[in-house]
Amino acid sequence: MADGKGSDGLSVGAKTYLNSMAKEFFYGFTEVIDNKYFKKGIQCENIGIELLNDVLFTNYKKNTERKKNDWITGEPDIIIPGKKIIDIKLAWSLATFPATSDEVAATSKKSGYDYQLAAYMWLFDIDEAEIAYCMVTTPEDLRKYEQPELHEVDHIDTALRVSRCTFKRDKGIEEKMKSKVIAARNYLENYAAQIRLDHIHDEIRKAA
Repeated sequence: MADGKGSDGLSVGAKTYLNSMAKEFFYGFTEVIDNKYFKKGIQCENIGIELLNDVLFTNYKKNTERKKNDWITGEPDIIIPGKKIIDIKLAWSLATFPATSDEVAATSKKSGYDYQLAAYMWLFDIDEAEIAYCMVTTPEDLRKYEQPELHEVDHIDTALRVSRCTFKRDKGIEEKMKSKVIAARNYLENYAAQIRLDHIHDEIRKAA
C-alpha cells in the first residue's frame, strides 16, 4: 500500500513481492514463511483469544469465514456481527509487547495492520475494527537461548497483557486499495511477460 516514486505508484517492496509471486508461478514452488515469530502466532492464537475473553469477560470464538470481492480477500480472527472486527496479534516477548494504545497504533501502522483491518471492514461491511495485542507465554521450543523472564508471563495480571487500539472504516482507503490492486495486476502481467521474453533464447528467436 505504500506509495512508490514510479508512474505505477507501487513501492519497491510491493514490486519485490510481486516478482516473487511471478517466480513461484513460473518455477512451480511456494516459499513457506517459517520463523519463530510466525510460529508463535499460529500456535498461540487460541490462547490469545482466551486471554482476551478473560480480560473482557466475553466469549469470543475464532472466526472461520473468509470473504472476497473483486480486489481482496480476508478472514478476520473475531467478528461481532454488524458491530466490530477484532484481530489478535501475539507479541513475541515483553520487550516487543506494545504496552499502550498509542504503541499499538504505531506498531500497527508500521506493520501495515491498519490496512489489514481496513480490508476486513470493507469485506464484511463493518465500520469499526480493533487490534488486540496479547502477551502470552512463548512455547519453550521457540525461545531457546532467550531470557525466560521475557517470555514467561503467566504470573502477570492478565489485564496488563492485552493492549488494544480501534480503527474506523475509511472508504478513501478502500478506493486506494482498488487502485493499488489494479496497478499490481498490471505490473505482474508485465513482469511475467518479461520472464517469458527473456527466456526465449537466441537460437529459438532465430529459428522463429
